[in-house]
Amino acid sequence: MTQWKIPLFDVDFGPEEDEAVRRPLRAGWLTMGREVQELESELCAASGARHAIAVSNCTAALQMACTALGIGNGDEVLCPTLTFVATANAPVTLGAKVRFCESIGADDLTIDPDSIRASIGPQTKAVMAVHYAGFSCNMEPILTLAAEHGTPVIEDCAHALFTFHRGKCLGLHGRVGCFSFFSNKNITCGEGGALLTNDEPLAKKLRLLRSHGMTTLTLDRHEGHARSYDVMIPGFNFRMDEIRAALLRAQLKKLPRYLERRRELFCRYRERLRGSPVTLPFSNRPAEELASTSVHILPVLLPAGAERENVVSYLRNAGVQTSVHYPPVHTFAAYRGLAQKLERTERLAERELTLPLYPGMHDQDVDFVVDSLTQALDHTSDRCLRV
Repeated sequence: MTQWKIPLFDVDFGPEEDEAVRRPLRAGWLTMGREVQELESELCAASGARHAIAVSNCTAALQMACTALGIGNGDEVLCPTLTFVATANAPVTLGAKVRFCESIGADDLTIDPDSIRASIGPQTKAVMAVHYAGFSCNMEPILTLAAEHGTPVIEDCAHALFTFHRGKCLGLHGRVGCFSFFSNKNITCGEGGALLTNDEPLAKKLRLLRSHGMTTLTLDRHEGHARSYDVMIPGFNFRMDEIRAALLRAQLKKLPRYLERRRELFCRYRERLRGSPVTLPFSNRPAEELASTSVHILPVLLPAGAERENVVSYLRNAGVQTSVHYPPVHTFAAYRGLAQKLERTERLAERELTLPLYPGMHDQDVDFVVDSLTQALDHTSDRCLRV
């Protein structure tokens, strides 16, 4: 296994997490119970949401959101192509079709409202707004377009725990927001997710969908509060367990500190990359907006013509781990049958490279990454000239 000098991401677990995961073991109750309930209350307090529903992962959250909004066979959902494939998979696995949309451009990799405008119509049953890298989509025109067509907006907030846009937490601008607690996210329990909404009837339906459509929980029956149950709607088993919930509760206490450090590191990257041939998307966002943004990943765009694989190889040899976020979804084999050409986003995606970003990084780590990237570009450029 490669020993990275600077990994792409890292986790910060300490005695608080160790103590937290022991609580459910001592309590002797591991399935969804009191820890999950407390986590949901704490997520509401942190976000300002009226309702939080903890689930097994963010893909489950997206599937539940689509199901609760009645999306199914033959319906169409608008989705950015520059996203993790789960955003598209969720409606497609329910029988819906997706129409992919372009990103805005090199300075803003979120979904382009103009592309939504060109695609939205009577057949559109939802718009997926993905807050890429934790930065808010241009929500005002998106919400206006959706309202004009009577179309709900599902916010994919897998990167955005918790970004506030114009005083309101992302996930609460549309009908429902879906969040991730995967291993590389801003707080983690390995696998986990949540939905946030201010829509009470929708929240009630989501809670039913989470656990087979059942009217009572196993905990209710265990504690003698209920003897039986009814099934109101066909549902899923997307419950979160107590150990993961307890771990997240410990992580959630650290989130403000984590986010502050992520913003500082973003600014350090911005300072070091200024004047270089490398583009840092979102670097023009105003300071007051950045101050409430939960920066999640650090995407850069290499100069046009740079050979990304050679750059990645050079950085790997220097001990710097990188990734790509993301190959456009419409280019995957499962989606090529849609025959969509989204050339602007394809060109952007060819240049994208994700650099390390995690709260445990030091400023000198950023300097090392940027210096290594500069050397990689110089090295690969020299090779091209020699050829």
